[in-house]
Amino acid sequence: MPAPHAQAPVCPRVFAQRFSATRRGARLARLLAALQLVEWGCPRGSEHHDAVTTVVAELAANAVLHGLVPGRDFALRLAHDDGGGVIRIEVSDAHPSRPSRVLPALDEDHGRGLVLVDALAVRWGVRDRPGPGKTVWAECALSTTPDRPGRGLPAGPAGKALRAEPQR
Repeated sequence: MPAPHAQAPVCPRVFAQRFSATRRGARLARLLAALQLVEWGCPRGSEHHDAVTTVVAELAANAVLHGLVPGRDFALRLAHDDGGGVIRIEVSDAHPSRPSRVLPALDEDHGRGLVLVDALAVRWGVRDRPGPGKTVWAECALSTTPDRPGRGLPAGPAGKALRAEPQR
C-alpha cells in the first residue's frame, strides 16, 4: 500500500510596518511595499507589481488624508498567499469614518483613489479593527485565471462599467 503524499503547508509571507501619518509616511509605505514585492519574486515594472504598489499608494494616501487622527500612525500589512495567488493589502488607521467610492466630476482634482483600487483589485472592503479606527483591505491577483479575472473596469450603477475619461 503506497503511503499518502503529504503536501507541504502553504504559509503566507507577511510584511507589516507602522508609518507616520504624513505624506512622507505614505511615500515610504509605497516604496517599502515595492521592495517587498521584488523580494517575493514579483519583478518591478510587471503588471502585478504596478497594480499592488498603486493600491498601496492609494490606500496609504487615504489613511494620511482622510484617516488622520493627530498623534496616531497608520499601519500597512501585506500578505503574499502563494496557494491563493493573491497579495492582500491592509491599511489601518485610527479614524472611525469609512471610505466610499464616488465618481468625481471631470474637473475635480481628487476623488479617484478608490476607483483605482476597485479597478486594480479583485476585491476590496473595510472592516473594524480592535481599538479605534478601521482597516481598508484589497486583494490583487498574481495571475489571471478564469476564476480570478485580475484587472477590470469597476462596475458602476446598474452594472455598467465605469470608464476613465481622458484628461483635457
